[in-house]
Amino acid sequence: MKSNDRNRTIALAALFQCVEGVMQIAKQGQVNHDLFETCIHSIITKNSANIDEIYGDLDQLKKGLRILMYQLGAGSREPDGKSKDLEATRYVINLLYLEKKLASQAERYQQVLDGIGEVQKQSEFFDSTIHGTIIAKLADIYAETVSKVGPKLMVKGDQDNLSNPENAAKIRALLLAGIRAALLWRQAGGSRWKLLLSRRKMQTEAEMILRT
Repeated sequence: MKSNDRNRTIALAALFQCVEGVMQIAKQGQVNHDLFETCIHSIITKNSANIDEIYGDLDQLKKGLRILMYQLGAGSREPDGKSKDLEATRYVINLLYLEKKLASQAERYQQVLDGIGEVQKQSEFFDSTIHGTIIAKLADIYAETVSKVGPKLMVKGDQDNLSNPENAAKIRALLLAGIRAALLWRQAGGSRWKLLLSRRKMQTEAEMILRT
C-alpha cells in the first residue's frame, strides 16, 4: 500500500467509523446496518493492495470521513454546535496503540491472521458478511487475542446494552475491524506524529473524497 495522505485519511476514517458503530451499540443498543456491514467487510475481504477495495465503496465511509473532519478540526464543537466527542478520540487512540502492540507480538499476531483466514473461508457459505456465525467468530478472535494484549479497552454505555450477548459480539467484531483499520493506517505511513502534524491535510483529503 502506498504511503500517502489519501490512504492514511481513508484508514483513519474507517477507524472512526468502527468506533462510531461501537458507540451506537453501547448507547442505543443497535447499529446502522450499512455502517456495520462496511466495517465487517474490511475484515472478510482478502488481502488487497488497494484500500478502496477493502472497504468496497468509499461512499460507505462517508460517516467516518465526516467524523474525522470534525474530530481533527481546531474548534471544540462540530458544525451543528455539539461538542466534540472526546470518547471517540480516546477509543481511536487506544486502538492505534493496541494494534501497534499486537504487531510486536508475532505469535499472537499470527493467531489473529489464522483466525481471520478461517472466517474468510467460512464466509463463502453465507449470503451475508454479517451473519451471526461470522460475527461470533470475529468476536472470539478479538477476545482471544487483542483483549489479551492489554490494556483492555473499556467500552462505556448503557449496561443493559453492553450485557446483551449479541451486542457484545458485535462490539468485539467492530473493535477487530478497528484493529484492521489501525493496521492500514500504519501500513500507509501513519504514526503519532502524522496524526498530530497532518491533521489539516487529512481534513482536506476527506473533503475531496466526500465531494467525488
